[in-house]
Amino acid sequence: MKKYVSVLLVSISIITALFTFTNSFQTEVLAEDSGEGKLVYVIPIENEVERGLEAFIRRTTTEATENNADHIIFEINTPGGRVDAAEYIGEILQDLEIETTSFITVRALSAGSYIALNTDNIYMKPQTSMGASGVINSDGTAADQKAQSAWVASMRGAASSKDRDPLYAEAMANAEIDLPEYGAPEGDFLTLDANNAVEVGYAQGIVSHRAELLSNLSLADAEIIETEPTAAEGLARFLTNPIVVPILLSLASIGLIVELYSPGFGIPGSIGIASLVLYFYGHIIAGLAGYEAIVLLILGIVLIIIEIFAPGGILGFIGIGAIVASLFMSTDDPGHMAMSIAIALIASIIVAVILFKTIGLEKGVFRHVILKDSTTTEQGYVSSVNRLELIGQEGVTVTPLRPSGTAEFGDERLDVVSEGAFIDVDTPIKIIKVEGSRLVVRKI
Repeated sequence: MKKYVSVLLVSISIITALFTFTNSFQTEVLAEDSGEGKLVYVIPIENEVERGLEAFIRRTTTEATENNADHIIFEINTPGGRVDAAEYIGEILQDLEIETTSFITVRALSAGSYIALNTDNIYMKPQTSMGASGVINSDGTAADQKAQSAWVASMRGAASSKDRDPLYAEAMANAEIDLPEYGAPEGDFLTLDANNAVEVGYAQGIVSHRAELLSNLSLADAEIIETEPTAAEGLARFLTNPIVVPILLSLASIGLIVELYSPGFGIPGSIGIASLVLYFYGHIIAGLAGYEAIVLLILGIVLIIIEIFAPGGILGFIGIGAIVASLFMSTDDPGHMAMSIAIALIASIIVAVILFKTIGLEKGVFRHVILKDSTTTEQGYVSSVNRLELIGQEGVTVTPLRPSGTAEFGDERLDVVSEGAFIDVDTPIKIIKVEGSRLVVRKI
């Protein structure tokens, strides 16, 4: 009997242990499937892609790495933007060891599609799209062949790095690829809707909202940290926009020129200085400009001020060169900067001509550096006495005329000059011409 009781107790212990192990295993599996205990960063990529966005992506991904995040989700809604900024962002994503997912909420076009291709997973909402990635210059024309070729290679490389068929990435940037079945015959850039992106293997699925995405990624119960650009980053993104840069430089140049025609220092000068400060502030926050550019700018302004009050020419040219150099030092796109400076220069010249014709140089700083006083006869200023009454008078030379010398006319001695010939002492002469203080005589 005792033997059976012992067997029964052992059996119960074994069953209890198996139950406990099974329950623990199921709990761990369920926790893993729901993402419990995991950390997920959500980073928005919105509006145009520019260097300010790059600074934001760099900061937030660094923060996610330092906090040992398990997953990063990029919520993308962008019409595209600068190719160079997209490539820098792609480098950041490729260096991440954390799993990444692009969640296209509206569109990921041009540079936005390149960013998405550099992430491990792509999910899309219904009615969203990605593609149309041809390189367009700031003036709206197609980029040259060299730039196009480099961008196509970058698109193919991004797709291949995540085991996606590079053909479709190339078709997004190369209109010569013929894919009529996806609405992109030869001559058109490929744009994939959500269904087509899933069909070609670019997207892992179609989801309606973030909760569904997290469920698909087994992260439904994960801790979510949503990131937003700081006020400084948001301002930097605006100030580094390719459209805003020429506007800021034009405001700066026009404001300073108008200030030259204004008495004292007022609103125009304040607007000009504020525009320059905003330009460099945005570019410093975006990581494009260093403090050496600011030093060069200040040096240039000081030299121009010195030139205004101590004209010579050289300091002014050096000052202008220093300011232009500081602008080029704060950009990674010299071509766009040259165009922006040209726009600002044309605008300032037009304003300067208008002010000169309407105001002149009697007001503003010019009144301190332009001579206004005149030595008129009415004020008692006489350059020389023109003694025309001496013409025809006769006299005698007191000294030899070689050809100038002294002669005596009655009781008055005068300095005279002969017509060119030598005239000896005590020779009769006659005044034949008076030119100011110059008396021309001839031998009688």
